[in-house]
Amino acid sequence: DEAAPAGQKIVYVFDLTGEIGPAAWRITAQNMDRAAELNAEVIIIHLNTYGGLLEAADSISKKILHCPIPVYVFVDHNAISAGALIAISADKIYMRPGGRIGAATVVNPTGEPFADKFQASMRKMMHSVSEAHGQDTIVTGSDTTYRWRRDPLIAEAMVGSTSTITGVVDSSRVLALTTEEAIRLRYCEGKAEKIDDILAANHLTDRRIVYHTLTAVEKIVQFLLNPFLQSVLIMLIIGGIYFEMQTPGIGFAAAVSICAGLLYFAPLYVEGIANHWELALFFVGLILVGIEIFALPGFGIAGVAGIVLMILGISLAMVDNIVFRWDLSLGLKAAFKAACMVIVSASVALGLSIWLSGCFFDHRVLKRITLQAEQKSSEGYVSFDDLSGLTGATGTARTVLRPSGKIDVGGRLYDASSEIGYINPGEQVKIIRYETGRLYVVKSNT
Repeated sequence: DEAAPAGQKIVYVFDLTGEIGPAAWRITAQNMDRAAELNAEVIIIHLNTYGGLLEAADSISKKILHCPIPVYVFVDHNAISAGALIAISADKIYMRPGGRIGAATVVNPTGEPFADKFQASMRKMMHSVSEAHGQDTIVTGSDTTYRWRRDPLIAEAMVGSTSTITGVVDSSRVLALTTEEAIRLRYCEGKAEKIDDILAANHLTDRRIVYHTLTAVEKIVQFLLNPFLQSVLIMLIIGGIYFEMQTPGIGFAAAVSICAGLLYFAPLYVEGIANHWELALFFVGLILVGIEIFALPGFGIAGVAGIVLMILGISLAMVDNIVFRWDLSLGLKAAFKAACMVIVSASVALGLSIWLSGCFFDHRVLKRITLQAEQKSSEGYVSFDDLSGLTGATGTARTVLRPSGKIDVGGRLYDASSEIGYINPGEQVKIIRYETGRLYVVKSNT
């Protein structure tokens, strides 16, 4: 990544292979910014993908369209679905013989197409991107005509055509083009077996080529950003917290939850998707839940607020803040989608944890090493003395009650609280009630 010698121009090359997602968007943004710093003459994206998340693809598309440096795409076999949107955003497209581009129908995780309103939105997105490349002027004799450099109707047909395009596709099919077809329809500038062929076609063979390659750490980060693995990590975080609440001390469950939290947040933070405040939301929520469990009776405002903050922290950490800057509505949709994934994963984790805890502690092997004795109240076992019989009795304050302190009743000391004001040592008191394990008293002359 070193700068070229003075006077020598640079061609910057980076890969976008595999699934298009947050990691692909970050790679694109970082490398295009790096190319600008190096004052590169051309950026070449080595693309091979079957698609991925539309949010990420849309962000990459806009980054390419707004880039002041010419961007070429080398389609190494596949630019399918989200990859097609990225490819047609580039200034020039080159494809390997036998390559494919198109088939950009919007589908759900199971591969089923979404409703037509989503397809219509995607068609217009592809249409507008193809229009952004403008028109060519064609002069024939005294006639001047204009022709789109990339026909917007062809781009729409990659999502699913609403009308037949003669000689290309009928309205019942989704369009995917081979390399030869893409060249014929002006959706590809030419064939290329390797990057050097693109350089030769554009008279750039004397330029210095700067390649960006993924490091081992970046590959691990991409693996950890897989949506399925993120769901599993969320379940381990929630499940670990639940199991830790069921056992005394800090043990294996807490270690699992902490490790899962680190594996979940670390790649998001490294990629720049998660910010400090999103991490703070999660940990503040965790602290509030801990306070509610261990310091406060019942489960109230602190516990509910803690759960809400934890869900917000985990959800918003998934959403790249740059997506919000590109398109607020797109960012809100991504945040809602992330929150749904977190809530579903947390619910599954809690359900599995409750079921597994029953199976775990009822196992015949574990019963041999865990305490099974039960102290029943019917056999005389009680957790505290029942002092309700002292209601109405009188005694003497042994310490100041403000409001809590000690009283003497019949020569025996008891903990008590003053119902009204302070009571000084030596003053006579009367027990008016016994509640939640505590005696409540007033001065006996009141």
